[in-house]
Amino acid sequence: MSFIDEFQADLEALPNILQKKYALMRDLDKSFQEIVRQNEQRCEQEIEDIKRGVRAGNITPDTSLIRFSDDALDEQKHSIRIADEKVALAIQAYDLVDSHIQQLDQYLKKSDEELRRERENAAATESPTPSPDGTSKSGRSSESGRGGRKKTRLATAAAAAAAATEVAAVAANPTGMELDLPVDPNEPTYCLCNQVSYGEMVACDNPDCKIEWFHFGCVGLKEQPKGKWYCSDCAALKNRRKGRSM
Repeated sequence: MSFIDEFQADLEALPNILQKKYALMRDLDKSFQEIVRQNEQRCEQEIEDIKRGVRAGNITPDTSLIRFSDDALDEQKHSIRIADEKVALAIQAYDLVDSHIQQLDQYLKKSDEELRRERENAAATESPTPSPDGTSKSGRSSESGRGGRKKTRLATAAAAAAAATEVAAVAANPTGMELDLPVDPNEPTYCLCNQVSYGEMVACDNPDCKIEWFHFGCVGLKEQPKGKWYCSDCAALKNRRKGRSM
């Protein structure tokens, strides 16, 4: 079984695992809310009893000697334990998704390395075509190589986006609870917005482009461009070079 097959098999099980964790978090949240409600009622009642005792002279007004009952304190401790369990489950859910993201990053890196080796082998084995003046020209091999790179990486990005969408369908707060989880600081960023990879993306056909990958929405695209596509910076640079050559 290849790496991507193993990754897909693990990814298929991820939504069910996350659903179970979120269901447990939801049950804990219900228990937490019930305990808090009971504790608030108990504390309010005990405060009223203390006030009546102070007014009647049965309880000293010294606040250092006044305390809630053991039952009230136990309820508060129990609610803290439930909150800790919810935090632990949230961390586990985040770590699960993060581990799959790291696996996907490894696969993309490995794919890029394999594509690079394939391009180098193809360039080494390609026989040049002699021209009438005796020089050798490779035609549009470099352009087709970049085009192949673009199409292949776009297909890889599309597959990654589809996989991420499947995870996001479950991870996007299915229980209605707000989870403020941290973002992986090692996640690479792209595009003019300097954000992580998401949705459909397009690669600039300038091999020296500093950014290389762009989100459709950030560059005003709604569908995959036909033929070569250059970002605004590379397009302006290309036009300036044309102007100087004329």
